[in-house]
Amino acid sequence: MTRTTTEVERTTCPECGEEVLRLREGVCLECWYRSEERPKPVRDRFRTLQEIRERGIEPYAYDFDRRHGLEEARERYLEKNRGRDEDEEEEGPEVSIAGRVRSIRNFGGSMFAHLADREGRLQIYVKQDVVDPEGEELMELLDLGDWVGVRGPVFRTNTGEVTVRAREMRLLSKTLRPLPYGKEEVDDEGERVVHSGFTDQESRYRERYADLAVNPEVREIFEARTRVVSRLRRELDRRRYLEVETPILQPQYGGASARPFVTEHHALDSRLYLRIADELYLKRLVVGNLDRVYEIGKDFRNEGIDRTHNPEFTMLELYRAFADYGEMMDLAEELVAAAVEEVHADGEVEFEGETVNFSRPWERVSYLEALRRWAGLDLREADDEDLVEAARAVGREDADELDRPRLIDAVFSARVEPELTDPTIVHDYPVELSPLAKRKRGDDSLAERFEVVAGGYELVNAFSELNDPLDQWERFAEQAEAQRLREDLPEEGPDEDYVRALEYGLPPTGGLGLGVDRLMMLLTGQSSIREVILFPLLRPDEGTA
Repeated sequence: MTRTTTEVERTTCPECGEEVLRLREGVCLECWYRSEERPKPVRDRFRTLQEIRERGIEPYAYDFDRRHGLEEARERYLEKNRGRDEDEEEEGPEVSIAGRVRSIRNFGGSMFAHLADREGRLQIYVKQDVVDPEGEELMELLDLGDWVGVRGPVFRTNTGEVTVRAREMRLLSKTLRPLPYGKEEVDDEGERVVHSGFTDQESRYRERYADLAVNPEVREIFEARTRVVSRLRRELDRRRYLEVETPILQPQYGGASARPFVTEHHALDSRLYLRIADELYLKRLVVGNLDRVYEIGKDFRNEGIDRTHNPEFTMLELYRAFADYGEMMDLAEELVAAAVEEVHADGEVEFEGETVNFSRPWERVSYLEALRRWAGLDLREADDEDLVEAARAVGREDADELDRPRLIDAVFSARVEPELTDPTIVHDYPVELSPLAKRKRGDDSLAERFEVVAGGYELVNAFSELNDPLDQWERFAEQAEAQRLREDLPEEGPDEDYVRALEYGLPPTGGLGLGVDRLMMLLTGQSSIREVILFPLLRPDEGTA
């Protein structure tokens, strides 16, 4: 029989003797907040919370009829008084606003405060005998960061600041922990500049909610990201691509070379993997007569974390029947240029001290020529020993342990990519680096594959997709053998189901993958991928008070 919560054993707090369901660090929740181990601001706010409740005020509201953003409220006043001198202005319309308390100046019977929301900030004026009784009580109980709602008319103070005169004020959410507001100052042009209150950068990523609350420039990054992703969708929808969803949990991982995350499904008693790419399932859909498909979603690779890699990342992948990599080159230029336009209308981006110019057309150079030009390496003449030496020269101490494809990639990443500031299409890759691409017409040693590199980073990877099931089986077999020789990879045989799909016939197809996180790093001038991912993966938190 299932036990109900009333039958669960309760425990006694050793501090106050209260019976509770669970202790927090050895005491009940109220004693935990009162403990001297908590920072003083937390203890003080908890006492204020208790006083608010004792006065019969609900500190965590169910709703509030916010009808105007803060900037909208200001604009409504300015619009009503447009064309009038300040000393002739009339009281503005009634507004209903809400935001976080950003500053407080209390004068006993009256109070000025600034509220902040996503758009900006606006001053409120609260006065006894004008504000409602609940608002009057709250005047002495507010802390920085509290969410409040205010209703009242807009006016201009004697100092010239547009302000809302509070007739009603409601506490919407009481903060128990102070936000890390930093220093504010006004620059020479009269603009308010906010300096972050976070002293540890990793704390910004770990407490992204607080980072967003206090740093407007961080909000701007993620607002830009939303606009860019929406623009990419619009561009593809306009071209009659169908957005789809494919499995994240997969019985076989594939579509790229990477170590997967492994899990178990207990009911099916089977091993599953988090996908490392969307590719193989999307191409199954093309077999099924969905001739233009795309997906914007998460992929997962159980590998290292650095400033350009996060184990969980966002990719746009698309596939189009009756196209090859040449048409994908044109589409890549169009999509990236549209994304850039959302953030930089002039097509120029400042990134790591360089100006990246996305004006079209972009330069196109073959992979072999790029290696010769910037790495001094002739891949057609180089044997494995030459590649090991070249990899050691770029700092790969594990060069002796790398296979030929990874040796080539190490040299290219270190010598070629940093030289490519403006977007460049590098095409015709060695076939051993491209197990899912068709061989190049006229040269079986190469594959019809290209990458877009800009600002020194890969943004796009694209192929003329392999649609010969016999060739695909041989490529899968080679890949499986390479996996068998690597201790860090689960051993998997060829993906029989995908080969079966190819046996039903995949028409000529062009495919393209765009790294959304890398693109946003470039467009927002961030040198760390963690700045453009809302909740990047971090090492375990040791805990805070």
